[in-house]
Amino acid sequence: MPTAYEVVTESIIKQLESGVAPWRKPWRTEMPANLVSKKEYRGINIFLLAVQGYGSRYWLTYRQAQSLGGTVSKGQHGSKVVFWKVDEYRKENSETGETENRKSILLRYYTVFNLEQCEGIKSSEPLPAIHPIDQCERIVEQMPNRPSLERDSRACYRPSTDTVGMPARSAFHSAEEYYSTFFHELTHSTGHPSRVDREGIMNHNPIGSEDYSKEELVAEMGAVMLCGVASIASRTLDNSASYLQSWINRLRSDSRLIVSAASQAQKAADYILARTAAETESDTKGENERESL
Repeated sequence: MPTAYEVVTESIIKQLESGVAPWRKPWRTEMPANLVSKKEYRGINIFLLAVQGYGSRYWLTYRQAQSLGGTVSKGQHGSKVVFWKVDEYRKENSETGETENRKSILLRYYTVFNLEQCEGIKSSEPLPAIHPIDQCERIVEQMPNRPSLERDSRACYRPSTDTVGMPARSAFHSAEEYYSTFFHELTHSTGHPSRVDREGIMNHNPIGSEDYSKEELVAEMGAVMLCGVASIASRTLDNSASYLQSWINRLRSDSRLIVSAASQAQKAADYILARTAAETESDTKGENERESL
């Protein structure tokens, strides 16, 4: 069984290795708290729980869930929180021969579950209903060779494990913002060698570098294209335009950048949409014919 130190260290290392980009964040982040006591967690527990990416800020133990008339949903895995256990004892001083009061301080941990992992528990602060959008769900489901998806406090793509991390849909302000963010990360994932093999995706380029900026442009432009296909672009375009402009301003010296990024974004969108080579060639031919009229 791992020690409390090992549990904490493993969780923090996972966060440090994620390499998350500092871009727009349309999801809520609130201080995690215990549902029963309403007390906010402190210290390292903030990071251990906030990283899980649930929409609810509330956590509780298995017994607390039962005491509230509910239960933990089948198949759910808990998260670790730690506390200092202080014990007092008496021990003889080998030098003086006198018995002295001593304290032992040990770091211990226990398991808690997010409110969203439980059933049958009513909360005084219910989350707004963020319903799935059928067309967006179809786009995600039809993507060939999809990367693995896991819950995270931040939206990110990890090339080393070919994994997309996403906060819960309930953590977002709207369903459109959730899918726009999801499409951004899926576009990143198309750069993996098992898909379109985009140059630079497997390298950890420093934030602010030209390669990093170009990849972010590709991902956001791909998200815009997919939002257009799903007919939700009107609800997300302002955020995307503002985000794209922030990168374009940094790279004005490269007049070919935006055209190159758009081309790669189109390839990524075509891959996610499972478009065949014949379909993309037909679309390109039709577009060229319209421009010549």
